[in-house]
Amino acid sequence: MNAFIKAVEVRWADLDPNFHLRHSVYYDYGAYCRVCFLEQHGLTSLFMAKNHIGPILFREEAVFRREVRLGDKITIDLKLLRARADHARWTIQHNIYRNEDTLAAVVTVEGAWIDTIQRKLTIPIESASAVFEKMPKAEKFEWITK
Repeated sequence: MNAFIKAVEVRWADLDPNFHLRHSVYYDYGAYCRVCFLEQHGLTSLFMAKNHIGPILFREEAVFRREVRLGDKITIDLKLLRARADHARWTIQHNIYRNEDTLAAVVTVEGAWIDTIQRKLTIPIESASAVFEKMPKAEKFEWITK
């Protein structure tokens, strides 16, 4: 897959007192995009609950480039930046654009899979790993070896 892009609308409730997008909304946009990708590829919340797995985040970082205001058209992409071969650990990056061509922010998350019964990190089941194989890879994608 070459690209996965989701569009969202800026809501009044997403704005801060300066009338631009609140910082936490950028993280929400990234989460929305990731969940949409997983859902569209069969990793629904019901599937994960039945299989006792779930994604968790260790780190989430946003680098803000340009402000976003009410009325701007927003698109979010998703790219796998780094991953272990078994997809037990991974880094996903989102570019958030306003009005199609202006990079507004870059959100990067580092995560892994957890066994929801044992409450311990785990290697994902084969079908979850297969979904990560389908994820668009960043130009500078790298395999994690440790």
